[in-house]
Amino acid sequence: MIEFRMPSLGADMEAGTLVEWLKKPGDVLNRGDIIAVVETQKGAIEIEVFNDGVLDQTLTDIGEKVPVGRVIATIRAKDEAPGLAPRAAVRDTAREMAAPKKAALVAGRQPEPAEARAAKVQITPAARRRAQQLGIDLAAVKPGPGGVVGIDQIEASRHVTKGRPGIAFDEMRSAIAAAMARSHREIPHYYVTSMIDVSRLMAWLEEENAIRSIPARLIYAVPLMRAAALALKRNSELNGHYEEGKFQPAEHINMGVAVAMRGGGLIAPAILEVETLAMDDLMEKLRDLITRVRSGRLRSSELSQGTVTFSNLGEETADTVLPLIYPPQVAIIGCGQIAERPWVDKGTLSVRRTLSVSVAGDHRVSDGRRAAQFLTHFQQLLHSPEKL
Repeated sequence: MIEFRMPSLGADMEAGTLVEWLKKPGDVLNRGDIIAVVETQKGAIEIEVFNDGVLDQTLTDIGEKVPVGRVIATIRAKDEAPGLAPRAAVRDTAREMAAPKKAALVAGRQPEPAEARAAKVQITPAARRRAQQLGIDLAAVKPGPGGVVGIDQIEASRHVTKGRPGIAFDEMRSAIAAAMARSHREIPHYYVTSMIDVSRLMAWLEEENAIRSIPARLIYAVPLMRAAALALKRNSELNGHYEEGKFQPAEHINMGVAVAMRGGGLIAPAILEVETLAMDDLMEKLRDLITRVRSGRLRSSELSQGTVTFSNLGEETADTVLPLIYPPQVAIIGCGQIAERPWVDKGTLSVRRTLSVSVAGDHRVSDGRRAAQFLTHFQQLLHSPEKL
């Protein structure tokens, strides 16, 4: 029997609120299936499973706030008999195991009446989608019979409730502040920056997009990410996690992508195994990721499995960015805007399109020489974009 626990969806996460079970006991599960939706400071996150099996028991009620690490469900093998322990007994055991951590998180604070009421409210999936469409705050909706919020309750509340977006951006800003304060406090940063001539890259991209249909065109961030992933494979000290006093290099390049959200806030969900993706596949995944970020639909693996972060300021912004590492990662790559600048090559002065690229590294794991080697390889790859 596998214990499925509330995952940590970032260095700043202490607990999450279960808002929906998408599977029920007895359902067959395959690796990657979305089993539940959890509300965090970063919005509603779709929680995936990483084992094949059968959902045996769900141990958390809708509306319940659960600390990271507590068992919220059990999963049995497909040929395994159902669990015999009553649900209540398993729930009590799970809570006892998580109690020390929960006590540390809440510092002895007793649940407020509103929290206790929220734990009893059940919200149907259709009602949640309708509320999101209308911008209605579910906390302000009066439940119907049995403590259930359905479509009728949402429609009734739209005439009396002034809604707000589903993501609380003040809470998100607090989460970002906590993570960045930890980064600045715990990680000894160093920075290495290079100005790279990307004229050939941009010329190739313009020619390539000219023969593509509009939906199939690439944005310039795609070859940058592809080149960064390939360069990181040769500089593995910049890719992984620093936890419990030691560096754990990652097998794959799970690249977090900094995305600005409508209404404010910034989030960096990861595209997994970027080094294995062709540019067309990477473009498709990036487009899908940005769409889901801005509609508030992220997956747990995208927030928990990032091994390095890529931040691209984009056009008409600033020349250089010196970003902070997102713990427990050990590096972040920052790109400023592409702009025409004077450039000297073999004694000849010309105007070239250039890009400032910075690497922030964790001095506990690597040093500036390693980041410089990464930038050199990154630049070499961009000089032959057709080979990416």
